[in-house]
Amino acid sequence: MTTPIPADATLDEIRLGLAPLIAANAGFDGWTGEAVALAAEQAGVDADVAALAFNDGPVAMIDAWFAHVDAVMVAALPAEALAERKIRARIADQVEARLAELAPYRDALRRAVAILAMPQNLARATRLGWRSVDLMWRQAGDTATDYNHYTKRAILGSVYAATITVFLNDESEAWADTSAFLARRIEGIMRFEKAKAGFVARTENLPSLSRFIGRLRYPVV
Repeated sequence: MTTPIPADATLDEIRLGLAPLIAANAGFDGWTGEAVALAAEQAGVDADVAALAFNDGPVAMIDAWFAHVDAVMVAALPAEALAERKIRARIADQVEARLAELAPYRDALRRAVAILAMPQNLARATRLGWRSVDLMWRQAGDTATDYNHYTKRAILGSVYAATITVFLNDESEAWADTSAFLARRIEGIMRFEKAKAGFVARTENLPSLSRFIGRLRYPVV
């Protein structure tokens, strides 16, 4: 999905608008200046302006593409539509929507994954992954602000990364193997969340060692 880029577009708008075109070219040309130049020509954007928008190199291009995938996912599955689904379906549907958008660009995705796996890019790769899984949980209605906020995103991040690995090598019809893999992993997330909730319920009224030690140090007067 691409949208026209207005003549007075900001650099952020140019990045987002060119991202899917760059991805389409990156399967052949790699995440390079050549892919950006061709995308700019296709979109009618000045080549120098496009080069400026992506002067941070391949990771900036991949960042913009992943942001585009985020936007496509939200447009396909707005929060109000997801609200009627069970939580596991909300997560699964969003991952499936992302895979549907990525499917025509698997060669570009392979190159992107290889670039992000480079040691110098690992911190940026982690932030990009976190951005996407955070969005998925927020779209799914999650409002946790305690440690659950972090555990949910860390677990979904590992599931999404593993699903992408399967997806890149999946030759089954309509990515059936990837869908089955995803379903199993999301079921695992749900079992973990259920077990965690049960543990918290059983222990929330137990004496707290930290509170006890605190009272010894700072007795109530």
